Amino acid sequence: MALLNPRALRWKVAALTAAACCAVAAVIGVLVHRATAERGDRTGYERLSARLNAAEREYARTGSAPLDVEVLTPEQLDPPLARALAAKDAASLHATWYDRKPPNWYWLWAAMPVEGGRVLVARTDMSSEVRGLQLLDRSIVKAVLAALLVVVPLAALATEPMNRRLRRGSRTARAIADGDLGARIGPAGRARDEITEMSAAVDEMASALQRKLEGERRFTADVAHELRTPLMGLSTAAGLLPEDDEVAALVRDRVRALNGLVEDLLEISRLDAGAERARTDAVPLGELVTDVVRRTGTRTRVGAGEAGVVETDPRRVERIVVNLVTNAHRHGAGPVEVTVAGARIVVRDHGPGFPAELLDEGPQRFRTGTAERGRGHGLGLTIALGQAEVLGARLTFRNAPDGGAVATLDLDGGGGPSGGPVRITD
Repeated sequence: MALLNPRALRWKVAALTAAACCAVAAVIGVLVHRATAERGDRTGYERLSARLNAAEREYARTGSAPLDVEVLTPEQLDPPLARALAAKDAASLHATWYDRKPPNWYWLWAAMPVEGGRVLVARTDMSSEVRGLQLLDRSIVKAVLAALLVVVPLAALATEPMNRRLRRGSRTARAIADGDLGARIGPAGRARDEITEMSAAVDEMASALQRKLEGERRFTADVAHELRTPLMGLSTAAGLLPEDDEVAALVRDRVRALNGLVEDLLEISRLDAGAERARTDAVPLGELVTDVVRRTGTRTRVGAGEAGVVETDPRRVERIVVNLVTNAHRHGAGPVEVTVAGARIVVRDHGPGFPAELLDEGPQRFRTGTAERGRGHGLGLTIALGQAEVLGARLTFRNAPDGGAVATLDLDGGGGPSGGPVRITD
């Protein structure tokens, strides 16, 4: 398809080459045309000058002119020739007039005044010179067209190595954007040009980005691991507090929230590291989702009448559904509805909808968007998206036309965890 794309770089280079060839051919053609035309005119002038000079000498000696030269009065001259004669330079011996008549009559006239108020008039046929000039122009055009038939394909072929290197760079950039931080363009052989410099810069950028992200992943994992030990002690201490104490209840609630945050951070670090693998099994999706929503303890409507049996990882599906339902209740408004059809799970609330940043850029950790969506760490949707990628599923977010946020999990939307399709049965 790239070969047929008229906006491809190879055709732009070919068009530029063709334009350069045409410009050079036009300049050369104009110069050759003018030189040939001037030579033809000069030949005609010389023929007429020789005849008029001979006729002038004979007229001065005998009072008559040769048969190919007319002796006329000024009044008998054709108006164009008369005007040329009137405008003649005093230093010139004769005046000329180019007489063009269709289809192919070309005459060059010359007039020379002599004694007695008479004018010697002669003409010569310029048709052969004009037709020769026309033939030359056609030959130049044919030669340019023939050259373009050779130059344009050669120019397109000559750009193929450059196009191949650019395509490799674009594939590498897309791979990096898709999460393959180890992808590199690599060296370009002996070429040392702008593309080589750009490729080296992209590889350096990818390496720096990989180091930075890996450092952030290690930092997140290390912080989460380091927090687990003091959190265990804090949880144990909180469990020793009196049950009926309001302050103790508040402390236990905050400890549970902090413990959940640490567990979320650990899960994100495992997802970022690519250490998670799906373990699939045949699951009745409707029953699974209904049970998961029931165990959340929330007021959520579930419609699973069209659900099928799907080969997937039930633990990860449960994690995704819990996070989506929790997010809908925490940041949206009721009623919250969960609909299961085939291998698709749709979670919808009737709140203010997802913020524009989330719809444009996807979920971001530690960012919940607009204030009307409530407060939080922004980890729930991030984890749900990561678990969907492990399943090979597709998780999308949108806002309903009549208001509310809609999250859709397609378990057959992106292929199974091993790259193959997810099998669905009724």
